[in-house]
Amino acid sequence: MPFSFRRLILGSPLRSERAGHERLPILLALPIFASDALSSVAYATDAILTQLQALQVRQDLYRIALPISIGIIMLIGMVVVSYWQVIFAYPEGGGSYVVARRNLGLRFGLIAASSLLVDYVLTVAVSVADGISQSFSALHQFHNLGEKLEPYRVLICVAIVLLITLANLRGVRESGALFAGPSYGFIVLIFILIAFGVYRHLVEGHPLQSVAMAQDPLAAKPLNLWVLMKGFASGCAALTGIEAVSNGVQAFKKPEARNASLTLGILGCILAVMFIGITYLATVFQIRPSEHDTVVAQIARASFGTQGTLGILFYAVQIFTTLILLLAANTAFAGFPRLASILAEDGFLPRQLAALGDRLAFNNGILVLAALAIGFLVAFKGVSQALLPLYTVGVFIAFTSAQAGMVRKSWALPTKPWLSLGVNFAGALVTLVVLGVVVSGKFWVQRELFGLSWLHEGAWMSLALMWAIYLLFKAIGTHYKHVEDQLAEIPVGFEHTLKHTVIVLVPSRIHRGIITALNYARSISPDAIAVHIAFDPSKEARLREAWEEHGGETTLIILHSPYRTLIDPLMQYLDAADRVRKDDIITVILPEFVPARWWHNFLHNAHGWLLRIRLYYRRDVIITSVRYYLDR
Repeated sequence: MPFSFRRLILGSPLRSERAGHERLPILLALPIFASDALSSVAYATDAILTQLQALQVRQDLYRIALPISIGIIMLIGMVVVSYWQVIFAYPEGGGSYVVARRNLGLRFGLIAASSLLVDYVLTVAVSVADGISQSFSALHQFHNLGEKLEPYRVLICVAIVLLITLANLRGVRESGALFAGPSYGFIVLIFILIAFGVYRHLVEGHPLQSVAMAQDPLAAKPLNLWVLMKGFASGCAALTGIEAVSNGVQAFKKPEARNASLTLGILGCILAVMFIGITYLATVFQIRPSEHDTVVAQIARASFGTQGTLGILFYAVQIFTTLILLLAANTAFAGFPRLASILAEDGFLPRQLAALGDRLAFNNGILVLAALAIGFLVAFKGVSQALLPLYTVGVFIAFTSAQAGMVRKSWALPTKPWLSLGVNFAGALVTLVVLGVVVSGKFWVQRELFGLSWLHEGAWMSLALMWAIYLLFKAIGTHYKHVEDQLAEIPVGFEHTLKHTVIVLVPSRIHRGIITALNYARSISPDAIAVHIAFDPSKEARLREAWEEHGGETTLIILHSPYRTLIDPLMQYLDAADRVRKDDIITVILPEFVPARWWHNFLHNAHGWLLRIRLYYRRDVIITSVRYYLDR
């Protein structure tokens, strides 16, 4: 990519000392870190009602949906309080990974990290896919436009991921400014929706339009503890995204911990009010989930109608709900690269993921996340329902690990903070139970993938992917440990002067590049050797004549290659030189010319880089390229 075009797309590079200025105030941090959690309002109540809609007694659905939501609100409070403590205890960021590693051990820390990375990837894929589904549903009313766009679903999903990626590559402040409007617009509209809905119920006593749907008598089942637990576990999708603030503490302006904790508190309060408000209206309006009409859409229709001035608010709610679902992916783009950078600094991911780009963003982590999310969207054809069974498992593993780690940390203190310890213990216990229900309820789901009907989806797939990433962490950590151990070893006799053999590779004729390489070789060693690999014996006499004139005192050795290969004779000669001369190092000098135009490279042999590849892994061989430049 040309430099000017790159700057046009990504913006001018920022100096390192600008890092402090590029950090986020609370006003911009909230839309970046909260969009995932807030977007769950669009589907968490749906998830509860979907689990309960087949109950034998219809009133049971509305009688227990609100208590379930209140229980989830209490769990949100526990998780927020727990991560509030995490932020102040570990202001360097890292969230569940850091807490689990330092208090429960490396194994639990890496398990928490693998679960979070998987969940971040699925957050992008699910949010984008569901946002597209929401927009297609709305567009069905306009000449079936949504149905016409259906063949391009995957392409549109990929394009949106690329746009979000581009925004994040430009830096956190610019992405925060870009996403602030849709996020705050969604918050305001949902609060207006709740206010109008409550007015319709308390003052007018009925919704503006009837939206309740009939029960399917064939699917009726009794109310029992398992149904309640599955409804509670499904509604816990409202908790996804809360942990992102604790992972990205270092993205906040100073004082980082204070600003991050305030953002987390504001997020928790807004999420609780919006979630309970939507569930309350769903129960009083007796709304049932529909495949083609979301709960939020039905509540908006019941509160505003679809005609007149208030009808504009109905469409505004639909538009901003779609936008917040699409932008929920941005929370993962804030959390994944920062967590990956911490893991890279600890030696469990490639070091490149710890590097800040020229816009002070973790470019490599952003690109890796985008590539993985696009892979999931392509594999699952951009269908959110196909991706949902993989979702939420990782986040509850992270919740349980973080809260269990905080329990261990509090218990180790000389003076026990009993209130914090109790909250964290209760939170760990509840999230562990929810994790068990989610895993058992979503372990096997049969769907079609790549044209085949497999038991390919479900929690088992998420768990298998997390386990694979955990093993990757261990392998990378072991490699870096071996590297550090070997680099720390000082060889015996390191202070003695090295002896080495210098070999110059020469072609079939002598030219100025060869003379330059020979002069360089003689400056290193007075007894340098020139080696030529001969394919055509008829050219040997001409080369020797030229060597008598220009080679000086340097010895020329000609190796015949009857099979016209350059590599094998050279390797055999290096083996012989190593045995005979027994020097410490062999230096191989490669004379190479650089064409005046880049496309001229296609007109010449590529022997130089082929030799470098073959010699690269040969011990005690130094490869030196002596370049000479052509003018035209």
